[in-house]
Amino acid sequence: MIIASRTFRMIAAGMLVALLFATGGNALADDAGASASSSQQAKIDQLTKQIEEMKQERGKLMAEVKELKAKATPAAAPTPAPPLASPAIAGPLQGASPRPIDLAIPGTTDIPVLSDLEKFDVNGIVSGIGIVQNNTTGVDRTDRADVSNAFAILQKADGPVQFYLQAGAYSIPALGVPYVSAGNAINSLYGPLPVAYLKLQPTDSFSIEAGNLPTLIGAEYTFTFENLNIERGLLWNQENAINRGVQLNYAQGPISASLSWNNGFYSNSYTWLTGSLAWAINSANTLSFIGGGNLGFSKFSNFATPLLQNNSEIYNVIYEYNSAPWIIEPYFQWTYVPKNQQIGVLKSTSTIGGAILASYALTDNFFLAARAEYIGSTGNSTDGAANLLYGPGSSAWSLTLTPTYQYKGFFVRPEVSYVHAENYTSGSVFGSMGRNPSRVAGALETGLFF
Repeated sequence: MIIASRTFRMIAAGMLVALLFATGGNALADDAGASASSSQQAKIDQLTKQIEEMKQERGKLMAEVKELKAKATPAAAPTPAPPLASPAIAGPLQGASPRPIDLAIPGTTDIPVLSDLEKFDVNGIVSGIGIVQNNTTGVDRTDRADVSNAFAILQKADGPVQFYLQAGAYSIPALGVPYVSAGNAINSLYGPLPVAYLKLQPTDSFSIEAGNLPTLIGAEYTFTFENLNIERGLLWNQENAINRGVQLNYAQGPISASLSWNNGFYSNSYTWLTGSLAWAINSANTLSFIGGGNLGFSKFSNFATPLLQNNSEIYNVIYEYNSAPWIIEPYFQWTYVPKNQQIGVLKSTSTIGGAILASYALTDNFFLAARAEYIGSTGNSTDGAANLLYGPGSSAWSLTLTPTYQYKGFFVRPEVSYVHAENYTSGSVFGSMGRNPSRVAGALETGLFF
């Protein structure tokens, strides 16, 4: 019994030790697991922190790279300033952007008007022309090469006091009349400074101009680069080109008007009054009414001042449609020379005519321009009517085609034209004897706006 009791106690003690050991072992295992879990979480937290730091560093690096790229990439070229309103260019040629000049003369900065006038724009054009034609008269040639434009243009187009100066050489090619070379044009027409005027602009809507001014008459301008075609038309031959005088301008909304007191066909008497009224129907359509005439009388006549036309009246109705790719400009013209025995007009004589000028843009650089026109005069060779065309009562029509290419400032345009006279007086038309009623001409003009 004693042995059995001891054995039982030994077994019980062993079981108790085992139980205690087992319980203690689990606790130790739990402590070890908790310790391992805490260590892993610390590592995770550390990695997360490093990732956040790397993200911040990446953001900084990307910002620096973007800044470096912006500095390395050249800035886009600024949009060129559009050409100024003067000189007027009907199209399709386009003048160069103005080049601003600031003289900044010392001692003038405190004088508002002077310091303002020292800031102006400069641009210009240089171009040459070649012409071949048949049935020339004794004073003309079958072929020639010449300067058509060589102008430097200085102008101030803003502020209360403005100016415009167009200096250089120019020729005058026109249908149905002898070519006027650059040398003759400078010496016998408007000199080396054909357009020059001072302009006062007291308000946005009103201005006053004085000097050598472009005429208000007609739909074609004086110099080749301003027109759709190289040669001026038959109607243009009845119009004045440059006036010396004073002009008032007013614009309000879609309406603009001008009134000019001037010397007409560049005569020595200031007895002409001309005016224009234009209605801009919308951005593409404009309707203009123009008229003028000699309110006095002048016997003065020279190469620039034809006697009959300088004592005439001229009226135009002009419509213009200008929306890419089209420019379409039909116009009507009536001229009137009153009876005046002092200048050989025994019967009042008039001309009536019409023309259509058009240009179509085939591409951004290539255009096709054309003109068709007709003009007729009243009277006959026995009733005392004046000769305003190719004899009293004569008429004429013409066709002109002018393909045009322009790339930036450079342009080139060939031209072919045909003129035909009817009811003419023998000896007053074309050819060496003045008896051929038709003329064909070809021209080529090339140049550069700057």
